Amino acid sequence: MIPVSTLLGTENDEATTAIPQESTRGATVVWHVTGGDNLECAYRDAAGPGRAEGELTTAEAKGFIDDLADYGVEVLRVAGGEPLLREDLSELIAYATDLGLEAVIETNGTLLTAEKSEALADAGLSYAAVAVDGLPDRHDEIWGREGAFDDALAGIEAAQAADLPVAVRFTITDANAADMEEVLDMLALEGIERFEFAHLEYDDNDVMDLDVDHDARRRAVRRVCELTLDAHERGHEIETVLSGNYADAGYVYQYALDELGEERAASVRETLEDIGGDQAGDAIADVDYQGNVHLTPHWQRYALGNVRDRPFSAIWEDESNPILRKLRDREDHVPDRCPDCDYYAMCRGGSRHRALAATGDLWARDPQCYLTDEEIGLEDPASAD
Repeated sequence: MIPVSTLLGTENDEATTAIPQESTRGATVVWHVTGGDNLECAYRDAAGPGRAEGELTTAEAKGFIDDLADYGVEVLRVAGGEPLLREDLSELIAYATDLGLEAVIETNGTLLTAEKSEALADAGLSYAAVAVDGLPDRHDEIWGREGAFDDALAGIEAAQAADLPVAVRFTITDANAADMEEVLDMLALEGIERFEFAHLEYDDNDVMDLDVDHDARRRAVRRVCELTLDAHERGHEIETVLSGNYADAGYVYQYALDELGEERAASVRETLEDIGGDQAGDAIADVDYQGNVHLTPHWQRYALGNVRDRPFSAIWEDESNPILRKLRDREDHVPDRCPDCDYYAMCRGGSRHRALAATGDLWARDPQCYLTDEEIGLEDPASAD
């Protein structure tokens, strides 16, 4: 994730962001605690094979969390399916936070009742990231049920009443891109303190067809930057992050250079290089509800092993797997222009999984890279005259 507000805004540097600022191995683990879901989202499948059969038991889950803590994992990002369908969720969150992990959940918000919000707050949850993917009609269409937007908003209000911090997560698609600014305006009125702007990930052509073009993506990222600065200038220190596309890092640096000057931009660049770009297979890992370990939350068709057979830490340190090894040494494998890009250290070639899904080639260009050759330093503007 790219912490736009920390980079461009004026928020307290000591604020909790649940974003490791250096790319240490295994810093973040995304764990799909169940494959069950109460809604059908247009841009994602339930995590892992099947529905909720075979999910880790409470005892197995605690053993898994023990290993994460011993290994030094910093952030446990709990997802699904819909994680609130899991009855022992608060117990597992409390277990993780007691061991020193920072815990976050991703939810559609419709099941986030007052009782569950209070239990999660008591368990030490850092925040709940609630999906809001457009204005009411658009959101309901994307999530496959009339009233889903209103129920998500009620969930947000229940969490706020329980003093459980809330982030709103907006995943941009061709259907909802025009809604983003109004969604942000609405969130400001609701007192939301955190906004996660997510790019679309996909594993098949059906979802890929929902994606926006490069111009729309560029406009949206710029608006996130502009609206962040504007909000901070008005005293609303909302935390904003970009996720899913590290071409954004180069763009945010360019934005800082143009709008904030060279000194501030140099600091932005240093932080982005510390974060280290796409960390699939290295600083970020994924585990599905059956215990299968994946390279990313969206690369569910390929597993490195299962935590029921070997600890996560052992699987994640085993570089006998050629794909894992290459992902950690990707500069020798990424496509044509990436190694010479001015922003390689803050991007690392973008999403390998998205390249694979779009082209069948793991080492092809990430189709969501919207930066031009001139912007990334591969073309001398003077030579083009």
